[in-house]
Amino acid sequence: MTETLSIRQLGPADRDAFFALRLRGLKTHPAAFGQSYDEAIERGPSQFDSMLSGMRAAEGSFLLGAFSPPAGAMVGTVGLMRETRHKERHKGYVIGMYVADEAAGRGVGRALLTALIARAAQVDGLRQIMLLVTSANASARGLYESLGFRVYGTEPDALCIDGVFHDADLMVRFM
Repeated sequence: MTETLSIRQLGPADRDAFFALRLRGLKTHPAAFGQSYDEAIERGPSQFDSMLSGMRAAEGSFLLGAFSPPAGAMVGTVGLMRETRHKERHKGYVIGMYVADEAAGRGVGRALLTALIARAAQVDGLRQIMLLVTSANASARGLYESLGFRVYGTEPDALCIDGVFHDADLMVRFM
């Protein structure tokens, strides 16, 4: 799939497709996100308008989408959110990593993260990118490790989903 896959920065015109895909992810893989499905519905798609505007993309805050041919359906997303506080501007956070089930295992996640890392490397002053992944998600952690991320700690009980607590591995990749 990656030979014909298209990855690009998302913009305002992608809002509805992005939000629909995000809702799918929140519903089918709740342990992969800090936000719940109900919270996303309550806040609505406008919560992403600032990121989708692209106004801070050059500074290191952007959303990417993966599109598969022939219809060009969005099958994956990932974002980078750069820290805005002066003492922490050297850090960015991987957010919203998701690949639709029908595209899983075909290199979409790797392609998205590779594109994110390449763009992050061009951001002036960005020294490291960080992420959280639930400790039980070995396949995602393996992908992240294969792209240079390393575990630097574990947050016990990081997420509570329907009364069940999940630990999260904290990972970092230096540029």
